[in-house]
Amino acid sequence: MFRRERSIPLRGSAAALCNNLSVLPLPTRSLTHFGVVHGPSAQLLSAAPEGAPLAQRQLHAKEGAGVSPPLITQIHWCVLPFRVLLVLTSHRGIQMYESDGSVMVYWHALDAGDASLVQAVFARGIAASGHYICVGTWSGRVLVFDIPTKGPNIVLSEELARHQTPITDIATEPAQGQDCVADTVTADDSGLLCVWRSGPKFKLLTQIPGFGAPCSSVQLWQGTVAAGYGNGQVRLYEASTGTLHVQISAHARAVCALDLAPEAGKLLSAAEDTFIHIWKLSRNPEDGYIEVEHCHGECVPDTQICGARFCDLSGSSFAVTGYDLAEILRFSSM
Repeated sequence: MFRRERSIPLRGSAAALCNNLSVLPLPTRSLTHFGVVHGPSAQLLSAAPEGAPLAQRQLHAKEGAGVSPPLITQIHWCVLPFRVLLVLTSHRGIQMYESDGSVMVYWHALDAGDASLVQAVFARGIAASGHYICVGTWSGRVLVFDIPTKGPNIVLSEELARHQTPITDIATEPAQGQDCVADTVTADDSGLLCVWRSGPKFKLLTQIPGFGAPCSSVQLWQGTVAAGYGNGQVRLYEASTGTLHVQISAHARAVCALDLAPEAGKLLSAAEDTFIHIWKLSRNPEDGYIEVEHCHGECVPDTQICGARFCDLSGSSFAVTGYDLAEILRFSSM
């Protein structure tokens, strides 16, 4: 069971975007960082365990060419083996900052040359794999950036071009040095999932076709892909083969966020039906298939949920954002 904790006030509402919450726990400092976007700005907040906000910072999208301020589409902390970068995507480009948002170390402008006049240009979907950061785009391409141990010498090393519709989300997990291990998955508006092995050249391992619903959020856990869809379903696939293990009719409306607590094997799903569910994942030792147990359900009445994340690796607490809600709701296990 989970109980409601002290909320963290925001300067304004979260934008009505899927995956609109990023969380960076810092257990050694007893701090948690939160990031939320709305319009042309992003709010960064730091909070202690009791919920008192200790610091706030506001970041703005780099304007580039154009008349109106660009809208921010996502903010996400990328934890690399040697550093942590804060990545911000918008309708104009990709910005990378030091983890506290104090210094921008890299800017990549989006090239709208191959976009039609009626097509929106944006970047969306952010994840770190090894010393690479992957960012999705409106065209379906995934940009792979090679990140140095320090400094601003970030290089666009590769573009992955297997998707035909805009990228919605990207997920990764450590490959732990094994060969032929699927450690990256990309999702798009058509529901197509592409599973990759990262490296100096990313290798496509398998494609999981869509079924008519967009995939809004995706996660990876021990070689299993968890995908949330616009029809409210959560599906679990074997990453290396694309085999469907489990199909859950988890929500009555579109899923807007998934998150994983890797140490506990807990999966969090949140949707536009105002519900957040927590599921326990385990692998059957006899046949290796994934088994799912429902652990908890939480309703946030009269709220269009935008983002939800665990606040620690064990899944003992989680946070939720909603449109027209000027606070981050927090829940912890009793």
